[in-house]
Amino acid sequence: MKIDYQEPSKDLLMRIDIHEKYGSANIDMWTNDLLKPQAGMKILDVGCGAGKLSFLFNEYTKGQAEIIGGDFSEELLDKARAKNKELGAKIDFQFLDFNEKFKFEDNTFDLCTSAFAIYYASDLKFTFGEAHRVLKPGGRLFVSGPLPENKQMFYEIIKEATNNAPIPPMPGSSRFKGDIFNTIDSLFAKTELHKFENHLTFPEVAPFIDYVRASLGEDRRLWTSMFNGKDEYEALVGKIEAVAKKWLERDGKLVMTKVIGGILATK
Repeated sequence: MKIDYQEPSKDLLMRIDIHEKYGSANIDMWTNDLLKPQAGMKILDVGCGAGKLSFLFNEYTKGQAEIIGGDFSEELLDKARAKNKELGAKIDFQFLDFNEKFKFEDNTFDLCTSAFAIYYASDLKFTFGEAHRVLKPGGRLFVSGPLPENKQMFYEIIKEATNNAPIPPMPGSSRFKGDIFNTIDSLFAKTELHKFENHLTFPEVAPFIDYVRASLGEDRRLWTSMFNGKDEYEALVGKIEAVAKKWLERDGKLVMTKVIGGILATK
């Protein structure tokens, strides 16, 4: 399944900010509790973006782990390197295209992670095979992404706004429990699926529409059945906003539940 995809960095950063402002649960705490990264570990974060997970692990291990963050976007890598310098951390941020062979030796890392990224790989077996190759025996792979039941309110509002137009399948949520889990399970000795829920409560429509814009921007190429070009995009957002206002008046708030899966596999 070939996916022509690169998320605009402003959309990614906007969604992260909204999760932190309006969410009820902390995905960072969940991730650390699940993985418990240790001092002395060698960690590779694939699709690291602006470095969120890399900085999380660095803080948790008090700077005592060897961490490499790799991403395709030079814009996001620049943001990560600037923060790295500001913190005085020693994380190595470098270019990494997860559709190409990883530039690391076999059996190098104790932990390989990817948050909301690696499931966009063109060839899942190849990319997860590379993650398996660079992990040490007994090393772990952790991949997080949306489950099929993720953010149902978001999709329900869009359906109402479009008179029940079919929602295009998202490469993360539509494949996470199926292709992605099964591919990892076929390569690794042990594979587990963990679940995280975060209830985002919007007291007004504006931040929800910010989230809508960031999400439609994130997967813009997948929504062409609903809009093409700026005018159609703005018309759709206007319809979504009208429905969201109606829901807010009815319920007093908008509550969207993020349902995230964490696949933890051991080599």
